[in-house]
Amino acid sequence: MDSVRTLPAPHLGNRTMIAIETLVCEQPASVPLSQSVCTVVPSVGNWQLIQRVGHGQWARVYRARPIHARTDGAAAYAVKMLHENRQQDRVAIEMLAREAQVCRRAAHPHLIAILESQLKRAPHFLVMPWLEGATLQAYTAARRLLDPPTVLWIARQTAEALGALHEAGWMHGDIKPSNIFISPQGHVTLFDLGLARHRDDHAESSRAISGTGNYLAPEHVSSLYRPDIRSDVYSLGVVLYQLLAGRLPLEGETLEELAAEHKQTAPPNLRRVAPHVPQRVADLVHRMLAKDPLRRPQSPAELVAELVRLEIETFSERAA
Repeated sequence: MDSVRTLPAPHLGNRTMIAIETLVCEQPASVPLSQSVCTVVPSVGNWQLIQRVGHGQWARVYRARPIHARTDGAAAYAVKMLHENRQQDRVAIEMLAREAQVCRRAAHPHLIAILESQLKRAPHFLVMPWLEGATLQAYTAARRLLDPPTVLWIARQTAEALGALHEAGWMHGDIKPSNIFISPQGHVTLFDLGLARHRDDHAESSRAISGTGNYLAPEHVSSLYRPDIRSDVYSLGVVLYQLLAGRLPLEGETLEELAAEHKQTAPPNLRRVAPHVPQRVADLVHRMLAKDPLRRPQSPAELVAELVRLEIETFSERAA
């Protein structure tokens, strides 16, 4: 069972990584909640905002508890609220609303849950469970190599979340390490669904490639194929390559260079970069990274089946 395996934590010195969605704040582990270096703010709706823990381009995140809860009770929730200067921004409101919509349609243990939302009037916000742990970005930033069985385990859970999205008619659109959260027990939560796209949405948009060049599927910058769930499979393949090899498969310095490489350049053979990776695992990663979507696993369900098989085959190689 997934719950019995403990994931080795990335080295973060004497700091605790607190991350919700792609909004990250690091606070010293020794600082109590009441003395946090983050900003203390009042309440919004039915939620008392205890502590600001992160911010991004569109929103900020607060640790929170119900407004009528005991003041010494656990702050087991997170409130993601648009910045004041984004409260009337149509695009920002649309992204927040999309997150809520997708999570209502595709509930799954490996997808972030939206517990409450206020989207028809300011302040616009979402309420989610508070997550303890770190994003995969903490591992990639620390260049912490995980053993192949652990990487497969993480990938399988992420693919299961993609499967729930796919069954509900959605693709995630922004798979990358900072959107994959790992608990201390190794439970994966996929989040940041503001760029999700429904299979019936045929509108051309550049939003899905914004800020995600390293994980960009070729069809995002090509007219040959329309992005779909297989684009998420490609992006997850980039994440797997990075976790196994300690480097990205393609390393262009600009979005234009990365777009061209994802369309035309084959990544270095994974086994040459990381000889410890079993051949069958490397073969799957390269299939996921195929330029032609028809050569990739065609659905998350197909990918999950292959990952489970490889998990079993490589289990004996798991680090103690």
